[in-house]
Amino acid sequence: MPAATASISSSAGIGLRPPHYRAILELMPAVSFLEVHSENFFGDGGQPLKYLARLREDYPISTHGVGLSLGSTDPLAVDHLKKLKRLVDAVEPVLISEHLCWVGVNGRFLNDLLPLPYTVESLAHVVQRVGEVQDFLKRAILIENVSSYLEFSESTIPEWEFVREVANRSGCQILLDVNNIYVNAVNHDFDAHGYLDTIAPGSVGEIHLAGFQDTGEVLIDTHGATVSDEVWRLYEYAIQRFGCVPTLVEWDTDIPALPVLLGEAEKANGILAAHAQRAANAA
Repeated sequence: MPAATASISSSAGIGLRPPHYRAILELMPAVSFLEVHSENFFGDGGQPLKYLARLREDYPISTHGVGLSLGSTDPLAVDHLKKLKRLVDAVEPVLISEHLCWVGVNGRFLNDLLPLPYTVESLAHVVQRVGEVQDFLKRAILIENVSSYLEFSESTIPEWEFVREVANRSGCQILLDVNNIYVNAVNHDFDAHGYLDTIAPGSVGEIHLAGFQDTGEVLIDTHGATVSDEVWRLYEYAIQRFGCVPTLVEWDTDIPALPVLLGEAEKANGILAAHAQRAANAA
């Protein structure tokens, strides 16, 4: 499978989802990259891999995992890692990412991205696991901060410091989900801008944007709506701090027609272009 490009440009990408396979091939939109959920391409053949191979000819691909369960106390799933490595070796993605969470215990898969207790013990555990994954893949990965709707009473480390230290100690980079930061800031009453101020600029390798649902009591990270005005403002602040980081617009439920998703990517492009212009003027 030929490599489309060695790097991602400073414009936004979109998540590649089955309803958009044919439309993307027909329109060939000017997006920076396409991101796929790794596990959807673990098979030995079929239409998903066929479309991915075709699109890989024209777009850089980023793989984003949801099932590795970095925070679980279960042993790392070797079969899962083997399938991921096979995909990585075939696709040669520009970025490989996974969630900073756990998704199962005692061999049972819970089908959700569950938050960790932020403790010294869990920090050491996750750092070791990230190192094992990177050694197995022979590639650095990115870890994504997740949304949450409860906090563990055992936690002794603020989430933002925990995320920062996982990257510092493991050598991985951070996939900074700005929507998740905003959701958690509202749900747990902390300062989202202070969160961003804690993260070192050089440690952020990708940013995610998505929509949420406001239930009136809590914000839920649904990936099923346009990006909110509040998250766009927080994203602008993030770009001022971290620079023109590759940005991905996610939409996973109630998936709209492709032009709607591309419109969200264009909003991100406007913010990226404005920052690049300011930086050029200041040089």
